[in-house]
Amino acid sequence: MDVHFEKSGVLALTPLPGLGVPPADVPLETVAPVERTFVLCADDYGIAPGVDRAIEHLIESGRVTATGAMVTMPCWKRDAPGLAALARATGAQVGLHLTLTEQRSASPARGLAQDGRLPSLRTLLLSALARRLPAAAVAEEIRAQFDAFEDVWGAPPAFVDGHQHVHLLPTVREALVSEILRRYAPGTLWVRDCRETVRRIRIRGVGVRKALFLRRLGRGLKAALLAHGIPHNQGFSGLHDFKETPPFREKMGRFLAALGPRALVHVHPGRVDAALLAVDTLTTPREWEYEYLASDAFVADCARLGVRPTTPSWSNQPHRSEENTPSRVA
Repeated sequence: MDVHFEKSGVLALTPLPGLGVPPADVPLETVAPVERTFVLCADDYGIAPGVDRAIEHLIESGRVTATGAMVTMPCWKRDAPGLAALARATGAQVGLHLTLTEQRSASPARGLAQDGRLPSLRTLLLSALARRLPAAAVAEEIRAQFDAFEDVWGAPPAFVDGHQHVHLLPTVREALVSEILRRYAPGTLWVRDCRETVRRIRIRGVGVRKALFLRRLGRGLKAALLAHGIPHNQGFSGLHDFKETPPFREKMGRFLAALGPRALVHVHPGRVDAALLAVDTLTTPREWEYEYLASDAFVADCARLGVRPTTPSWSNQPHRSEENTPSRVA
């Protein structure tokens, strides 16, 4: 389906072609056989209705295969039943998008939140790197967000990641791993690993500084995941500056041309509405990402590169670092 706003402001849907079938204008001789798969995960489900409708649309059309939910936002409770039905129909996974910045907290989190409001990313980052985050408050908030997910979903999240990658931070990562081990049997869920090999970062040439920073920041979490046998992806991309140029299609092409062995590409598709404008500064770039992912061009690009989005299945992965083994770049 395609999505547009009617004059009433209501989202209207029209059919989209399936991802597995190249558009009619793509010559068959240019279509490479599908050899590689990747997980396409849409962040920020629950932040606003326009974002939720766009993500649901991409899940329904087979473009997005996972989404992370911001459970402290009002849209989560309202939209979760529809998302659950869609996940059952498509096999898409729904996880917890741990949120520790700028939005309302799920717990009192004294010392972390002020008047129920979580700190800015800058404040959280500096406090974490200085080892000054209140560990008890961080643990309380993480536990409350798991509870908020399960209360609505009726089951554990399929995975956990972090809004603005906060799950990588010192104190946060220890509390997160501790809560997972306390709460769930081994293999119940997987955790997003934001580390990427330097080789693939350089090959892509997109978001290089950010990717290298997250690679360094993510060492502690990666070590904990390996030590405790917690499943995770191997290969992470989707980082960019959210600028209009180069076009998102070109950026995505670079992400898809250098995938890891268990590749995760994260995106932020959405439609801008009043609810989004009230809570977030990332607006128009969500529209660019959504329009490309919903287009025939995305289907054609996946076919040309010989890749396709799929549902994660990483429960039985070997518990060793990819960087200690030979790697292959698509």
